[in-house]
Amino acid sequence: MPRAVTRLPVAEGVLKTDMALEPIYKPGRVDPAYHLRYSWTGWLREAIPPRAEILGRVKPLWEKDGLRLLEHRWAAETVQLAFSALPQVSPVLLAGRAKGPLQYALRNAMPGFPGFKRKVAVRSVGENTRAEIEAYIGRQVKKERFADPRFEACMEQFTVRCPDVDLSEPAESARGRYWYNLHVVIVVVERHRVLDQRRLRIIRDGCFKVAAKKNYRIALESVMPDHVHLALRGEIEHSPYEIALAFQNNLAYLLGQVRFWNEH
Repeated sequence: MPRAVTRLPVAEGVLKTDMALEPIYKPGRVDPAYHLRYSWTGWLREAIPPRAEILGRVKPLWEKDGLRLLEHRWAAETVQLAFSALPQVSPVLLAGRAKGPLQYALRNAMPGFPGFKRKVAVRSVGENTRAEIEAYIGRQVKKERFADPRFEACMEQFTVRCPDVDLSEPAESARGRYWYNLHVVIVVVERHRVLDQRRLRIIRDGCFKVAAKKNYRIALESVMPDHVHLALRGEIEHSPYEIALAFQNNLAYLLGQVRFWNEH
């Protein structure tokens, strides 16, 4: 660890509901690594033929909202859209932005358009399945191949599984169902390695304090010396960007309000 970090105090108190201190990590200063992908499904009140040209007209409007249409499937009463979204877009925002401009364009093009039903479904999707991600996080300690077997055995306590959290279950709202699962990785600044078990425990336990405060559900956590992996269900009104910032800022606070995490 850099000297400026190791010499600062480490707080072990309860996470505050309202932080009086200025957040270290702010929107616009942290660089998101990738765009996220989601599927959106809407149900029409009556079946209408596919209108691909309408989707073409709406695409520029979606892009202004941070959504890029990748694929679509229109069958009878069901419209399915696959988007690449900016990390600042939450599932709730995506659901509203996906449906609103499309419904408006269809009403303008088709007098008497019956509209969409109220319910929608949103899923976070990716190249790896949930089972693959959980297996990857679960084998972090073995994969690292630590030179000292005693330290490897010690590190096992910082991988935590929560069998009561089933990420295959959706979050429900009045307007739809959301499968909003994320693999969050935060990295220690300059990849410095934390070997102090006290700090590692603060990070391990602090992640669950953040999750409880923000209404996230962690299914699996692995705290490594220079990074943290989390498999979790996010709050549907929070974007991936907000979720990452929440962990960075609150964990930094618990560690003594220091710039502990990489911003990239």
